[in-house]
Amino acid sequence: MTIRPGTISMPLQAGAEMRALARFHRDVTWTGTIEAGALGPDSPPMTATGGAAHRVIQDGLWIVGDYWQDQFLADGTFVLRWQLHWVAGWDPQAKEYRATIADNYGHTEIMRGWIDGDLLTFQTIDRKPIRIRLRWQLVDDATMTWRNEASVSGGPYQLVERYVCHTTAPASAD
Repeated sequence: MTIRPGTISMPLQAGAEMRALARFHRDVTWTGTIEAGALGPDSPPMTATGGAAHRVIQDGLWIVGDYWQDQFLADGTFVLRWQLHWVAGWDPQAKEYRATIADNYGHTEIMRGWIDGDLLTFQTIDRKPIRIRLRWQLVDDATMTWRNEASVSGGPYQLVERYVCHTTAPASAD
């Protein structure tokens, strides 16, 4: 049997959008701070160290990341280990980046994203009363900064945490 061209929908192929997105998905380690009140009313400020490892799946259409972070009180007392699973890619129907997240607090989110030069932003889609915005800013080939911001009940975004990330392996555009 011969299949006529166009009768079977074929999988997509990764393009320029994924090469642009890959610049921000480096294997990294980081250090940074968590704002007072960020983990609930009266929660103390903390410091944190963490890391991320990424890989591409489905012929480069999606980037998968596993993230972990240890959080400490000002005196060095260990508080918790946070973990997150991330899947990001280009959605050609929406004409924007999309990501899904799931963490060990039981949170799941669907996010939309965009790139403006060396800044990548992802923001939750219609999640209320709390929305989050994540921002990666490339500094150079080995360093970037990352911020997590939250908006409560439609209010302005407030800083939750910020980190300086250092590449642990060469960035890949695959």
